[in-house]
Amino acid sequence: MSLIFFYCFLYNYENILIFVSTILYLIPHLMRNGKIIYAPKIYICLMAENRAKKMKLREEVGRCLLCMDAPCSKSCKNGDPARAIRAIRFGNEKLAGQWLAGCSDADLLAAEESCIHYDLPIRIREIADAVPVVQKNDNPCPDLSINFCGIRCENPFFLASSAVCTNYEMVARAFDMGWGGVFYKTICKQEIREVSPRFDAVKTGTSIEGFRNMEQLSENPYKEDFEILRKLKQNYPSKVVVASVMGQFEEEWIELAKMAEDAGCDAIELNFSCPQMRLAGMGSDVGQNLELVVFYTTYVKQAVSIPVIPKMTPNITNMREPAIGAYFAGADAISAINTIKSVTMSSSSEVNQKKVVSGYSGKAVKPIALRYILEMTSHHIMNKIHPIHFSGIGGIETWRDALEFIQLGCRNVQICTAVMQYGYRIIDDLILGLQTYLRDRGIQHLEDVVGEELPNFVSPSNLDRDTIVYPKIDTDKCIGCGRCYMSCRDGGHQAITFDTATRRPRIIGSKCVGCHLCRLICPMEAIGLTKRVVKKNN
Repeated sequence: MSLIFFYCFLYNYENILIFVSTILYLIPHLMRNGKIIYAPKIYICLMAENRAKKMKLREEVGRCLLCMDAPCSKSCKNGDPARAIRAIRFGNEKLAGQWLAGCSDADLLAAEESCIHYDLPIRIREIADAVPVVQKNDNPCPDLSINFCGIRCENPFFLASSAVCTNYEMVARAFDMGWGGVFYKTICKQEIREVSPRFDAVKTGTSIEGFRNMEQLSENPYKEDFEILRKLKQNYPSKVVVASVMGQFEEEWIELAKMAEDAGCDAIELNFSCPQMRLAGMGSDVGQNLELVVFYTTYVKQAVSIPVIPKMTPNITNMREPAIGAYFAGADAISAINTIKSVTMSSSSEVNQKKVVSGYSGKAVKPIALRYILEMTSHHIMNKIHPIHFSGIGGIETWRDALEFIQLGCRNVQICTAVMQYGYRIIDDLILGLQTYLRDRGIQHLEDVVGEELPNFVSPSNLDRDTIVYPKIDTDKCIGCGRCYMSCRDGGHQAITFDTATRRPRIIGSKCVGCHLCRLICPMEAIGLTKRVVKKNN
């Protein structure tokens, strides 16, 4: 009973009559065989109607642990709550209802009661009420296939050269689940001896925002890796198999490239970008040296007939210079970015009490990756003499993330950290989300959106500085936390007042400069946009 009082006061319930009625409602659920039982999960019954008004759908599904073999779905006879939650988590909120449409209240209650969350069970019934009904779309299913360096890709989603693709079994399983291709973990002739531990992370709750790794290249003997690639291409001829290689000098680059071609690989990625190589003159040491990028790309291009794809390092001020060098050396495509050199201070990731600078990836690096892609794809030189394709990497977790890279000119995307967190299964939502987006726009071919956002980017001097968009507070969504007032007061232009009696903020139009700090920090997304208007002082 103390738990019930705790939840009541925790959520600031104001009506004691509702509380009493809730207690009466819970009595049958608290009894089993005539005895009172301890039932912490019964909290889900508390004030469902009152709390539903405040539940943020994405925030709630963000608490889900995304269990393997999820107990909630196993307990639900007529639906798949775990699949619905995953759809919302990975950007397919409006499609999630199809996995809950057949569920009865008893199904959803059983799913909630079986939730193994370490704290409070996921509010599955409220989620079911909140997701929209799936609307029928009569447009034909779009084609996600795309041409990359003359190679047909059945979809643009590839495994990035990393720990997510280090042997035959892993890649084969990913292919069976629907991934379009693989950039296999980088092969070299040096002996690779990894450290332990080799990973660290910057986390928000259970979600990894940034991921640091000290991992190097494939630990397999290089001849064994090429046999794996040969077998993959033989058994999955419609999938795209790219060998990522790294040599230490000219002869090694050529030898490894020829072995990749002999193994039947579709293309070769040249790893000029690994930030934590043990030996000098390899990895990002190459990518930071324009001459080496040009020389090694030229050597490999002259040695093989399949496409050659240099991989750029972000650990450089201007990525365009080595990319243009690779372009003039005959590269068929550019892949970018590799991980960003970084430092984390966690003692749990020390290697025998020692720390090191190493690569950073995950959601946190996506804006940086997009910047580098934009700088290269918008450069007129690389579109003037012969066409060059791009493969985007960096912080891609949902189909929306992938779409952003494609809209900036990429023809496929490589994914690593998201797979390490959530498994190969995310391919379902990547494909579903991108297909739905294209269908809603009436677009039938993925090719049609490649680079479509490039014309919208201009230099700062060409931005419109004569108009303004004011923020607008939605009083129905506002809960009166005062965050907007505090942020505007201490970090903005003091353009918001706050009535402590009514707990209502108000925007002062004469002071507001339209920076939209308030909109970005509002935890309830209660601040929106108005129409763009001419500034009054013009």
